Amino acid sequence: MLKTELLSKLEPFQKKIRHTFRDPMLLLQVFLHRSYLNEHRDFQLEHNERLEFLGDAVLELVVTEYLYLEYPNPEGELTNWRSALVKGETLSEVAHELGIEEYLLLSKGEAKSHGKARQLILANAFEALVGALYIDGGFKGAKSFIKRVLIVRLEEIFSKQLYIDPKSKLQELMQELRGQTPHYRVLKEVGPDHNKVFTVGVYVKGELLGKGEGASKNKAQQAAAKGALEAF
Repeated sequence: MLKTELLSKLEPFQKKIRHTFRDPMLLLQVFLHRSYLNEHRDFQLEHNERLEFLGDAVLELVVTEYLYLEYPNPEGELTNWRSALVKGETLSEVAHELGIEEYLLLSKGEAKSHGKARQLILANAFEALVGALYIDGGFKGAKSFIKRVLIVRLEEIFSKQLYIDPKSKLQELMQELRGQTPHYRVLKEVGPDHNKVFTVGVYVKGELLGKGEGASKNKAQQAAAKGALEAF
């Protein structure tokens, strides 16, 4: 009964993404976080991490193909543009705009999460959605969706120079202003191995310039560098 009710609630979402799933249970799986199953062990459906794994690969291929075909720029520039498009912050913003947060199935504890932790959940759900669209509608369907909701953000990325690597930018700034290279230190690790969140601080001459969180040390470092740049 619960699954039937949940599926009926997903009908407006399918209209929003312009795809009616042949297998609606696949769409439901997109929103199913691992934590929910810890509290609902009789809920017979797999969580969304395998779909996320698939969606991540499809997403990178579609974005890479588009940039390669549309722009004659060198590899380094294309890589930076792709990174700006597929980074967790961008994906979580798109997921929020699509209303994915409204449908998430989370444990009571995870439902209270916010900030970087919630951003990570949203970004992962977006990747899971791409994976589900690929399975249900093929590469063409997934590609059309990605171009419509994500690749359209390229103009904003160009205009705001969001493709510039925060770590590189901070390093240049600190070498110019203080004659020092920033160094990064892991301040905290929380969560299980499959879903860790790292907190990293960036320092120059012992001074903490900024802190950031991420699903990997590199992402946390980028977030810390971004925070430091915003402080300047």
